[in-house]
Amino acid sequence: MSDEHYFTADPSVPFERETFTCEVWGRELTLVSGAGIFSRGHLDHATAVLFRETEPPVQGRFLDLGCGYGVIGLAIAAAVPLATITAVEVNDRAIALANENARAMGVHGRFVACRPEQVPTDLVFDEIWSNPPIRIGKEALHDLLLTWLPRLAPGGRAVMVVGRNLGADSLQRWLGEQGWPTERLASAKGFRVLETRAAT
Repeated sequence: MSDEHYFTADPSVPFERETFTCEVWGRELTLVSGAGIFSRGHLDHATAVLFRETEPPVQGRFLDLGCGYGVIGLAIAAAVPLATITAVEVNDRAIALANENARAMGVHGRFVACRPEQVPTDLVFDEIWSNPPIRIGKEALHDLLLTWLPRLAPGGRAVMVVGRNLGADSLQRWLGEQGWPTERLASAKGFRVLETRAAT
């Protein structure tokens, strides 16, 4: 499959749904994925590392950045009853599936997936969680992060998983140079889990 699923609003491949089950933070999630969407039919390795190496967050307002079919935001919704989650994505097919998954899980009142431009400009977040779309290119990724990191509330944080061979360490350094102190929470199976802090 091409990388069009990362940045195409309406992928050209025929739409076929595929359901799978995964365990996240001790809870079983049943999710529907589909053709033309990242990680069809399974939990991708990077996101699996992200979940294994972290604990569920506490209550607050969360952003799932580049949500795909919604697995990160939906896992937070399942684990944190008082969480509200905004999930952003440019792939309209993925947005539809994420919202379908939220309805099926009964969390659609606290989880909404939408296009980035649909997020109110004054909305801020306690935490951003992401398996960011590294393959869109360094410049586009930097623009993406510098667009959303300023939406963190004072003292908030972003938690991201990035492949070591895809530039995790250089991304960590770059974030620090941009005034976003970033620490490595974990390193496992070729991936880094990074935590970026907002100014207090």
